[in-house]
Order: sequence, then structure tokens, then C-alpha cells
Amino acid sequence: MTLSLTTQPAGRTAGTGAVARGPRRPLRSFWPQYLAVAPFYLLFLIFGLFPIGFSIYLSFTDWDGIGKIKFVGLAQYQYLISDPRFWNAVGNTLVIWLLATVPMLFLALVLAFLLHQNIRFKSAYRVAYFLPNVTSMVAMAIVFGSVFSDSFGLVNSALTALGVNEVPWLSSNWGIKITIAVMVIWRWTGYNAIIYLAGLQAIPTELYESARVDGAGNWHIFSKLTVPLLRPVILFTVITSTIGGLSLFTEPQVLLGNNGGTDEAGMTIVLYQYNQAFTQFDFGYGSAIAWALFIIALVFAVINWRLVRERSTDSSSQRRLWTATTRKGITR
Repeated sequence: MTLSLTTQPAGRTAGTGAVARGPRRPLRSFWPQYLAVAPFYLLFLIFGLFPIGFSIYLSFTDWDGIGKIKFVGLAQYQYLISDPRFWNAVGNTLVIWLLATVPMLFLALVLAFLLHQNIRFKSAYRVAYFLPNVTSMVAMAIVFGSVFSDSFGLVNSALTALGVNEVPWLSSNWGIKITIAVMVIWRWTGYNAIIYLAGLQAIPTELYESARVDGAGNWHIFSKLTVPLLRPVILFTVITSTIGGLSLFTEPQVLLGNNGGTDEAGMTIVLYQYNQAFTQFDFGYGSAIAWALFIIALVFAVINWRLVRERSTDSSSQRRLWTATTRKGITR
């Protein structure tokens, strides 16, 4: 008689090969973990999810904040489409965004490129450029209101000393838009420069060294190497700057007041929404404006996302592109 001994793998039952599972722990045994994360979800439900859902509901109603809520369907959105003041606010917002974003990102990229070089006191420059971003917006608006004042502003005083006519910065259509755009540029250039600098530090230094060996100057390195490799970071800053530009509120509100200045030249979408909801107490229409702004921002986000998907390449492909370019030779 032959005695045959077979052993089963640990954790499996004989004949079936199924994994033997231990007894399931009851749900109540995880209460310490659930209790630890509960405050976040509770606060998000109260101050995040509920206001979002309630604003959607309010956009289909007519409510002054005190009386009975009256359901009006799509009437608020129908009025919004034909509201000239809303479209004026949309136009003002887009013009200010264009005047501010393009020079701001270009200056930020140039500053980051210069800070990435071997210069003295690099950390001090970084702090100095980032300081406007943490400065009080109210204080900054008061200072800019004095600098660009029509009657006693420093800018007009400098123009007069140069023999140039004074510019009504705070009482003309384009003057108001340019002033707000300058405020945005002054505040956010350093912030974006720090982001670009972080992206530059991720680029291998041997690429710059090989470019200089091949005879490339600073401009060719900046335009042919730095900008292509920073394209994903640039598109990220474009997206964030677009969202911030469409949500512009504090600068025009503190500088010009709730009416947006002369002919409502500084009336942005968010400032108009604030006026309707918290000055006119038309919370239904204010909610409709807020969701219209969300749709506009979503459209811009989708456009930028498509740009990222279609134009972004991985770092290895970018390195091969630069290698092929430098082999052809780049002159100063």
C-alpha cells in the first residue's frame, strides 16, 4: 500500500482551489476611520455641495431673499440672453482678460528664464516678484487709484512732465480697462513666474549645455528650447489665468465701486452678478448669471484641454526634436 500525501496551498480549500476568506469585519468596526474623515465631508456638504445645488434651483426662480420663492422656469435665462448689461459685462471681462493675460504670461516667462540663469541674489528676486501676490487687494486698489487718478495721479504727472496730454484713466472706457489690466499684471506676474521657474528646473541642464556648444544664443535657447519644453506648463497657466480673468471682481469693485465706473466700463461678469444678487436682491437672476459664467469658463477650459491633448508631447520626443534641431546648427 502506497501512502500518498498531498498538501494544499495555504489559504485554499481542497478540491475547489478557492481562496479561503476570513470572517468579514462588521462595518461598525471601521467607525474611527469614518469619524476621522467625516468633518471634511460634512463641511463640504454644508458649504460646498448644498450651495451649488441651491444656486441651480434659484436660477429657475424669482426670489428676493425674504419672501416666498416663486418658480419661473427658464424666464431668468431668457432675460439673460436679451440683457444688454450682461453682454456688456461679458465684453468688458474678455477685453480686460486679453489686455492682462497676454503681457502677464509673457513677462512671467521672461522673468522665470532670467531667474533660472546664474545670477546673484536669486532668492531675493523670487521673493520680490512673488510679494505682490500676497499683498492685500484692497490696499493695492487704493494705491493704484491714487497712481492712476485723473487729477493728481503720478502717471498723469509723469505724462505732463514729458509734455504729453493727461489721460482720463478712471473716467474713460479704455482707460478703466487698461488700469484694471495693469493691476492684474502687477499682482499675478510673479506668481506665474514661480510656476514657470519650477518647470524650467525640471528641464535637464545638458540640453542647455549642448545648445550653447552648438552656438545658440539666449534668444534661440529661449524660443527654440525653453518655450517648447514648457508648453504644458504654459497651457496650465493659460487655463488658470483664464478662470481667474473671467472671475475678476475685487479689482474693479474696490477701484471703481459697484457701478463699474463710467458707462460701466469696468463692470465684469462677477461684479454684475454681485450687483444683481446682493444690491438688487434678485437672487434668481444672480444665480442665472453665475451659471452662465460657469458655462463660459467651461468652454474655455475645454478649448485649453484640447490644446493640451493635441500639442503636448512627452519629454523624450521633445528631446529628440531639440537634438535634431541642434544638429542642423543654430547661429547666434
